[in-house]
Amino acid sequence: MKKVLVIEDNESLSDLLEIHLKDLECDVTKIADGILGLDKALNESFDLIVLDIMLPNLDGLEICKEVRAKNNYTPILMLTSKSEEIDKVIGLEIGADDYLTKPFSIREFIARVKAIFRRINAIQKEVYKNENLAIGNLVIELDKRKVIQNGTGISLTAKEFDLLYLLASHPGKIYSREQLLNLLWGYHYRGYEHTVNSHINRLRSKIELEISNPKYILTSWGVGYKFNDNLKIEE
Repeated sequence: MKKVLVIEDNESLSDLLEIHLKDLECDVTKIADGILGLDKALNESFDLIVLDIMLPNLDGLEICKEVRAKNNYTPILMLTSKSEEIDKVIGLEIGADDYLTKPFSIREFIARVKAIFRRINAIQKEVYKNENLAIGNLVIELDKRKVIQNGTGISLTAKEFDLLYLLASHPGKIYSREQLLNLLWGYHYRGYEHTVNSHINRLRSKIELEISNPKYILTSWGVGYKFNDNLKIEE
């Protein structure tokens, strides 16, 4: 049974989401306050967080940032009454997995939830080789979701880790921006390929000695990105 945390202050909507999530055999916890919701998200284990942006005491964007800052990689589906593209971009950049603008149909909500669960299962079973990696002076520990470089831990966001592990576990394979977006964010974000670029740039700034001359993540001009397949473990 999947455990879902719903942080939403609209009681009627929260109740409606609970009914349909239970139809998916989910165990649902509902919170109507931002601060209380953040505390629950950080101190209990969930398979999905459904997170409204406009909340009392602490907004959803801040909650999302705090959750990701604590290396909590629980999938987050954000809900908002706003329709501006900037909110969607911000949600993507700080680590949300999907985004729905109110009003939305319950059918669409359920489809998004199912898609998130499918994508997480695909990442775990197909995208990842389910093994730790040591390449160059990088050690990537999948089970702990940690990256160590020259004996020092590197702080990565959830999406940065997923991006690095995907590329590193398939060295030499070129992924287009659209492929990376579909694999790690989902098909709903088609058209936001610039988000992949910004994540690649931030990832490079953390693991590359020279960003202008990358050693690990290489650009295939006009195609996409790949992990250098000529690297060996450094003693």
